[in-house]
Amino acid sequence: MNPVSGHGEGEALSCNLFFDRVGEVSATLNSDGFSWKLPESNNELVKLSSKFQKEITFPEIYAAELMNWGLIHNSMLPSAGGFLLGSNSEMFRFVVHWYKKSKTKPSLWVQMAYTFGHKDLGTCETWVNRIHCYLNSDIQRPKGLLVFVHPTSGKRNGCRTWESVASIFGRARVRTRLIVTQRAGHAFDVMKSISDRELISYDGVVAVGGDGFFNEILNGLLSSRHKAPYPPSPAEVLHSLDNGSNRCPVKREFFINGHTGDYAYVSEDHTPDHALLHHNEDSDPLLHSSDAIRPNSVDFDRDNMFSFPNPWFRFGIIPSGSTDAIVISTTGTRDPITSALQIVLGKRKCLDIAQVVRWKASASSKEEPSVHYAASFAGYGFYGDVVKESEKCRWMGPARYDYAGTKVFMKNRSYQAEVAFLDVQESRVFPGPNCIQDSGEGINLSKNPKLICQVNCPICIDARPPPQVPSIHSSFKLSSHHGENSRWLRSKGRFISVGAAIISCRNERAPDGVVVDAHLADGFLHLILIKDCPRPLYLWHLIHLARKGADPLDFDFVEHHKTTAFTFISSGEESVWNLDGELFQAHQLSAQVFRGLISLFASGPDV
Repeated sequence: MNPVSGHGEGEALSCNLFFDRVGEVSATLNSDGFSWKLPESNNELVKLSSKFQKEITFPEIYAAELMNWGLIHNSMLPSAGGFLLGSNSEMFRFVVHWYKKSKTKPSLWVQMAYTFGHKDLGTCETWVNRIHCYLNSDIQRPKGLLVFVHPTSGKRNGCRTWESVASIFGRARVRTRLIVTQRAGHAFDVMKSISDRELISYDGVVAVGGDGFFNEILNGLLSSRHKAPYPPSPAEVLHSLDNGSNRCPVKREFFINGHTGDYAYVSEDHTPDHALLHHNEDSDPLLHSSDAIRPNSVDFDRDNMFSFPNPWFRFGIIPSGSTDAIVISTTGTRDPITSALQIVLGKRKCLDIAQVVRWKASASSKEEPSVHYAASFAGYGFYGDVVKESEKCRWMGPARYDYAGTKVFMKNRSYQAEVAFLDVQESRVFPGPNCIQDSGEGINLSKNPKLICQVNCPICIDARPPPQVPSIHSSFKLSSHHGENSRWLRSKGRFISVGAAIISCRNERAPDGVVVDAHLADGFLHLILIKDCPRPLYLWHLIHLARKGADPLDFDFVEHHKTTAFTFISSGEESVWNLDGELFQAHQLSAQVFRGLISLFASGPDV
């Protein structure tokens, strides 16, 4: 048996090891990963080894464990015994943990483990320590995480879901602080009140639950740490349109520590302009290059160390909900193991977030504006009614949505509303090889609207978090998609539903999602207006939504607008909004999308 060679930290490590159920191999460890080969003198053993992967790169390895003294099984070939001392033997062992993609479902990641043995304990320790050294050098991998578990989400299996993946975090040496929520709003309260000092000690926060639970954590964190101007109110936009202009006024009052004032703006060099700027007819229809201070109670004496966008902090989701649309849209599968592996391996995917501002909860209310955030979908009418009805029968588990959906569909309600949206002219050209084949010169988005978001998506790859965390006085662009050609348009009438899809929202009931070509981080949301129509036509729309490959938007009664912002005002009988599965009452609201505002521990769907 060869001694270990390559003791220097930067040198390749190599020696003979015993591979469990295969035999003696010549193994090598270098900066690329772990590899091994068999003696060529035994052809049968070489054929057997073809069933095993002979090289594992470090991006595939998530842990290595020392197993101490124990059994190493002989080769599965009877004639290969000479390569393993003639029989099963006991020796010191170590295990390399890695993953591979499923052959039938590429988005599904499968845990793998190879066990190696050696008679010398020091040799095994050297291999494990060297693997850990390489893994620890990957700064993208999290070292500490705050984990929230919703015990009653989905089929009330949140705790069991966490137990099924906890060993992955333990093996990967990821420190976790576990909080099992005790009541509704528990995670929100923790995230809103957590200090910057504690938050900075984590590389991210993980939700074990569904879309609504993730929304609770997201809102708790962003409510006090995302500083951005409000979008225009419905009254401002409609007043401007009624006066024959499609450009929105920008002056509005804000509140700081109980005092009222006008917006102060920031110049291009990020130097605050102390002179208050008034409305300019030549300004953009939505503030983006010169940002107003967010109209929220802000303590300027406080050193706000932690804010968003953030270049390193990430969110993770381990699916345990009723639909898990965010996980399916961002990883391609609804599998806790896959999500856990992508978290410990430090995968990163930027995600657009919609800021939803409620100006009035009801027609007569006079409360201050209220800010909420959505990561996947905001829906009114049918979408809100279904969630509201389902809340009455939570005891049914996920089946309550089918029951509630049928009940709401039979009522065939529609609602009077007026929606205004920013009509955006797209002109960017994206490289195309990772999406579909092209001439090599790129793909124009406006000519190829069905580019599906996937791993290494060329559209979303732009949405990188900034190199530095901006302060409250920093300029933050809402979106790069609107400019001189942008204008406000409106649609008024009776709607069965008003929906805004920020991502595709794939789920088991809608395999292609609400909008098949919606992207995770392109800076757009998809406004879907379902106008009042006969019940059979709406049923046909819902059937298309449930069919893979069908187009649920190809109907005369469906309006589909790709936009960066919209406003909404209802009249008459009202429904309720559904934000990522959570109920939200609003008579008047505005919404705008922030491109790549947060980052997820995810790689994107393999499609």
